[in-house]
Amino acid sequence: MARGQTGSAAKRKNSDASADGVAGSPVTKDELLKYYRDMLLIRRFEERAGQLYGMGLIGGFCHLYIGQEAIAVGVQAIKEPGDQVITGYRDHGHMLACGMDPREVMAELTGRAGGSSKGKGGSMHMFSTEADFYGGHGIVGAQVALGTGLALANHYRDNKKVSFTYFGDGAANQGQVYESFNMAQLWNLPVVYVIENNQYAMGTSIERSSSETHLYKRGASFRIPGEEVDGMDVLAVKAAARKAADHARSGNGPYILEMKTYRYRGHSMSDPAKYRTRDEVDEVRKTRDPIDHAQELLASKGWADEAALKAIDAEVKAIVADAAEFARTSPEPEASELYTDVYLEAAE
Repeated sequence: MARGQTGSAAKRKNSDASADGVAGSPVTKDELLKYYRDMLLIRRFEERAGQLYGMGLIGGFCHLYIGQEAIAVGVQAIKEPGDQVITGYRDHGHMLACGMDPREVMAELTGRAGGSSKGKGGSMHMFSTEADFYGGHGIVGAQVALGTGLALANHYRDNKKVSFTYFGDGAANQGQVYESFNMAQLWNLPVVYVIENNQYAMGTSIERSSSETHLYKRGASFRIPGEEVDGMDVLAVKAAARKAADHARSGNGPYILEMKTYRYRGHSMSDPAKYRTRDEVDEVRKTRDPIDHAQELLASKGWADEAALKAIDAEVKAIVADAAEFARTSPEPEASELYTDVYLEAAE
C-alpha cells in the first residue's frame, strides 16, 4: 500500500464522496466548478514552472505544489476578506489560490521586474498584502511564529480576522512551532495552524522522523484542539477549515488541522525522490488525485460533461501560457532595485 494512503484520511468516506458536501457543508454547481478550475490552474501552472526550471529560466530552488492543490483551494473557499495567509517555500499554489495574478507569480519565478516582488524574491519569497498573502518563507518553520504574530495583531485590534498559518510535516518538529502554540493558546489568538502533511518532509518519511505521526495531536499539551483531514478532497478541506476558522474567529483560540496529502514531485526540482517508489506515486495519482476527485463529483451530479471540462482545461492552459510568455519577456529589475525595500521609511 502506498504510504500516502495510510491513515483514516486515506479512504474516501461516504460523506466525502457526495457533491452535496461534507459534514453539512453543501456545495453548489458554480462553487464546485470554481474549485475544480482553481485546482487545475495550480496544477497546470506548476507543470509549466517545472518546464521553465528545466530550461534554465528559473534559478535557485523551486518547490512545486502538484498533488496538494485541494488544501490551498479548500481553505481559500471559506477565507474572509482581511484574513491572512502565510506559508513556507512551497508557495506558488497558495498565491494563485489567494487570487494573485499568474503573470506576476510566474514573472517572480523568473526573476523579472513584472514579478509580484519585482523579481527580487524568486520562488520562495513572494508577498502580496493586496491578496492578504504574507509570504512564502525559506527558513523551515519560520512562518509559524510570524503567522502567530499576525494573529496577535488581530487579537489586539479585535478585528475578527483569522491567520491561516501553513507548515509541513518537516516543520512540525521545529522548536519555534511549539513556542508559537504555547503563546497562541495562552493569549487566545485567532490562528488556524494548517499542517500540510505530504508524508516525506524533505526526503524522510514521517515514520522515520516523528515519534508521534498524528500531527494534529501536537497541540494536546497546550490544550489546542485539532483534527485530521483528507487533504486530497477539496470539500473535506473546506468543511474542516470552516469549523476551525469559526472556532478561532469566535474567540476560542487556535486550532490545528492536519491535512493528509501527498506531493507527486520531489521536495524541490533538484530532488530525484529516490526515497520512494514510482509505483507508490502512481497509486496515489490513480486513487486519490484531488482534481480527479472533483471531476468525478461534477460528473456524478451531471454538472459538467467532457466538453465542459475540456473547455476549462483549455482556458487554464491559455492563462498559464500567457503567464509563461510574460515571465520570459518581462525585463529584469533595474540595478537600483537593490537598494529599495530594505528599510521602511517613516511617513512625514
